[in-house]
Amino acid sequence: MTYEVITKKEENKINEAILKLKECGFKNTKKRQEILTLFACNDRYLSAQTVHEKLTENYPTMSYNTTYRNVYDFVEAGILEATEYNQEQHFRMNCLDHNHHHHHFICKNCGMAIPLETCPMDLTKMTDALNDVQIDTHRFEIFGLCSTCKV
Repeated sequence: MTYEVITKKEENKINEAILKLKECGFKNTKKRQEILTLFACNDRYLSAQTVHEKLTENYPTMSYNTTYRNVYDFVEAGILEATEYNQEQHFRMNCLDHNHHHHHFICKNCGMAIPLETCPMDLTKMTDALNDVQIDTHRFEIFGLCSTCKV
């Protein structure tokens, strides 16, 4: 698994993720760097199986459990985000702009994620309807086929 050209934006994503890994107490290994590079260079959701298939190109003895454990550790560290579609968990690089509230349209075929700049959730009404609970966060995703896959 090699990438001929890594853009500055992708390189920044990788470096930011490596810093986050170190902050969370993880070692920076070649395998972890390859996982991060895969996600940084593919701005879409990927299944753990897809990640594993790519990694075994360079690490043929790497187990699926090791791949999944690393991917899940990245989710726990806030580097990757996870969603479920087609009865399988899929992962993508977490959005770097945490000051910008948005949601995603996700293609069920190729995993491409398109940011949605609007939020359909009115949390004030939602909190009132739930008898004055405290909502800390929410998630809204739309699934379908992107313009390339619907053809």
